[in-house]
Amino acid sequence: MNASRLLRGIGAHATITEDGFTPGAYVLSIGGAEQSHVDLARPGEIFYEYLRRMGNVLDLVRPAGEPVRALHLGAGALTLARYLQATRPGSRQAAVELERELLDFVLAHLPLPEGTDLQTVIGDARESLDRFTGQEFDAVVLDIFAGADAPGHLTTSDFYAELAALLSPNGVLLVNVGDDPPLAFARRQIRELAAALERAGRGAVAALGPADMFTGRYPGNIVLAATPFPWPEEWTRQLLAAGPHPAAVLTGEDLDVFASGS
Repeated sequence: MNASRLLRGIGAHATITEDGFTPGAYVLSIGGAEQSHVDLARPGEIFYEYLRRMGNVLDLVRPAGEPVRALHLGAGALTLARYLQATRPGSRQAAVELERELLDFVLAHLPLPEGTDLQTVIGDARESLDRFTGQEFDAVVLDIFAGADAPGHLTTSDFYAELAALLSPNGVLLVNVGDDPPLAFARRQIRELAAALERAGRGAVAALGPADMFTGRYPGNIVLAATPFPWPEEWTRQLLAAGPHPAAVLTGEDLDVFASGS
């Protein structure tokens, strides 16, 4: 299957193509740039490294197999929503996507696993949060921006505080941050997220990524994980073991040093 659609809102074409290696797996690209990878036959398998790290954190939120309540900001091809349905059947999920045409295109050509309970909302990620007032989520996933050109209103401590307020007492906020050397944007996002938790008087931040990303010399993705409780050291051990390898998990003083640019 190969499909294409013009996204008039952003003036770019979205395409879905076979990945060329795995039967039943597809790549979503926008404007010629790969955005998502989906394995329809094996939604529990995640191809992109940063999403695999997010999936590893989601594995720890509740005991294996238990359903969760999840909010996805930025739909893409709904890779993590598919993963949660595959690994935690019965999960209740919601996804916010700015481009209606993109979401329609994805759902038409890459159907969700049977039984998926997913509410879809079209709109800006921050402006749409009012729809979820009074609700609690075991996981909130922000996967929208890929660098310093990100929408400013989605990169502030105020916004992160709004997201953290939606977490259940045992929930986790996951943020994908793509950046280029010297990773000034990623470091700033860590500080903004930490400031949001500091104002709330609780919680912790961890940063996950390939070990060499934290040298600041390479482009790539760092996953930020924030919890309303102290970061469990056991999580660090489990995430380092889960990979992808070589993996690093920065917390505490090590994270503060990285975030400061020292």
